[in-house]
Amino acid sequence: MPKAICALSLLKCSCGTVPTPFIVLPINGVTTTGLPAGNALDTVPFLNIIPFGMCTTSANPTVAAAGGSPMPCIPVTPFPWSDTATKVKIKGVPSVTQKSKLQCLWTGSISVEAPSQFTVDKE
Repeated sequence: MPKAICALSLLKCSCGTVPTPFIVLPINGVTTTGLPAGNALDTVPFLNIIPFGMCTTSANPTVAAAGGSPMPCIPVTPFPWSDTATKVKIKGVPSVTQKSKLQCLWTGSISVEAPSQFTVDKE
């Protein structure tokens, strides 16, 4: 069973240079290991998805304008997380798991590098 993804799980982007923490606000009312759990709609740039250092893809207009040189990451994540939980929902929305992916408009694939949930309940 994949682990639920909650606040402070480390995310990585295939076009970014550094991993960053997943930010989940406590508004959903669901926690795992004491941290707010994320759902498929937790995709807001600069709120849930923090920049990944420098962006390296020329699909990003600022990188293209710089002749392919890496430029500061500005995530654009207009779609929900994919490969989410099939049975577990948070506020009616599928929860994010360690196998989930998020697509950035600039062709980056965002995945979970390290979940912050370290234990799984047996119940």
